[in-house]
Amino acid sequence: MTSSQNVVTEDGNRQNIYATEPQMRVMDAEDQLKRAELLNGRLAMIGFNAALGAYIFTGQIIPGVF
Repeated sequence: MTSSQNVVTEDGNRQNIYATEPQMRVMDAEDQLKRAELLNGRLAMIGFNAALGAYIFTGQIIPGVF
């Protein structure tokens, strides 16, 4: 038996083994929002640079469409 289990002895000497629940972790919502905004900004910069590069190399804003 490992330390991550709880043993309960009932009437009639029956034993039930229950798993120990993991400790709950509280996530910081502000940290998640900050990471999401950083990702959005980085993806926007990549998209802008890709559009600028496509315009420089092809002369079209969206190659094949305009």
